[in-house]
Formats: sequence, structure tokens, C-alpha cells
Amino acid sequence: MSMATLAAPRIAQVRGEPFFLWSAVAMAAVIVAGFSLQLAMGRSSFAASPTMVHAHAIVFMGWVAIYVTQNALVAGESMALHRRLGWIAAGWIVAMVVLGCAVTLAMVRGGRVPFFFTPLQFLVFDPVSLLSFAGLTVAAVVLRRQTDWHRRLHYCGMSILLGPAFGRLLPMPFLIPWAYELTFVAVMIFPLIGVIADLRSTGRVHPAWGWGIGTIVLATLVLVEIVTYSPIGLALYDAVTAGSAGASVAPLAYPPFPPHP
Repeated sequence: MSMATLAAPRIAQVRGEPFFLWSAVAMAAVIVAGFSLQLAMGRSSFAASPTMVHAHAIVFMGWVAIYVTQNALVAGESMALHRRLGWIAAGWIVAMVVLGCAVTLAMVRGGRVPFFFTPLQFLVFDPVSLLSFAGLTVAAVVLRRQTDWHRRLHYCGMSILLGPAFGRLLPMPFLIPWAYELTFVAVMIFPLIGVIADLRSTGRVHPAWGWGIGTIVLATLVLVEIVTYSPIGLALYDAVTAGSAGASVAPLAYPPFPPHP
């Protein structure tokens, strides 16, 4: 076997580094832009009182920083530090799922769901999206020794987290009743870019994209739609909102538009 043959996988890996690094930066930019616009438009502020909301924001923005840092470490060939930070990131996922679901439940029970989603739809898609992110990310950790799978599954998982950012960038009130579905379309932009990048660099699509995109579509679109408009969803909503202000809110009716300031 020649030295050129031995070097080929390494060359292909190095050529992939700029794509994943700059994609991570672009994803982070979308998230920062979305939440900065929310702040600039006066739709949110740092004066929010619930400690849980602050913790949620810190943990989720922390993941964005971890994801960008991990890609930068790989690009810089700092693999030892990349692996150490990876174990911290693995534990970080638990906090994200717990806090994300807790905030969703608090909003639904309090009757404070964003007015461009129905309360039941919000109750279903937020936890399902989080669990889909966690599933893809855990799969990436399990396959960490298979770099080609590892980085693509991580990428797909991170793409799911762009939903709330796109929801703050898109004109959501004008997208009713398809606000969630069109946000899903926006989320799919990054995975499709990954597929195109593979085709351009290798002439084929890596199977990890099929698993990643398939998970996103089946879980965050198909499953969400099925559960939302089924007796299971209605029963879930009744159980979650029992004894709370949310119980008086119709699960499949859009909340009223907020009053003008």
C-alpha cells in the first residue's frame, strides 16, 4: 500500500474542516441574530423574573459556544482538548433537555404560549425537538471514533436548535397557520447545505445525512403533526394543564394577538 493511499483519508478529513467550522459559525450567527432581534424589538428583555428562564438561556447559549469551540478545536487539530470538552458537552445535553422541557411546561400551564402557535402544538413540538436533538447528539458521541458520522450527526442535531432563532427572524404572525411548518423548512436549510457540500467534495452523499435528515423530518414534522391532531395530544394537554391557567385555554385555538404598546 502506498503512502498516497494511506494519506487519502486524512486529506479528505482536512478538506472537510473549513466546512464544518464555518457552518458552526453560521449557525451561531443565526441564533445570535434571532435573539438579538427579539431584544432590539422589545419583545424580550433581561428583566424576565423566572430564574428557570435565565438558566435555560445560559445553558442553551452555552451549547452554542461549545459547538463552535469543538469545531474550532478539530480544525486546529487540538484533539485532546476536543475530547475532554466532549465529555462536558455530553453531560450538558441533560441540562438542556430538562430545562427546555421545564420551560415549555411552565409556559403551557401558565397560558403564555406564543400567539402564532396553538398551545397543544407548542407543547408537543418543543420537547420532541429537544429529544430529537439529544438523540442525534448522543448518536454522534457514540460514533465519535467514526469522524465522518460523528460530525454530520452533530451538525444535524445542532440544526434542530435553530428553530427558535428562525422563529424570531421570520415574520411569524403573517405565517399563521403554517408558522411551525415554515420554521421547519428554514431549519432544513443547513442539512441540505451539508448534502450539497458532500456532493461537491466527494460526488456522493454520506449516509449520515440520511439518518440525520430522516430523524428531523420524522420526529419534528411527522410525529409532531400526528400527535398534535390526535386524541393522544388532547389527552396529554389535559394532563399537563390540569389545575393551571392553561386548562382554560383551548388546546388547538390560536391565542389572541398581544395588544399594541
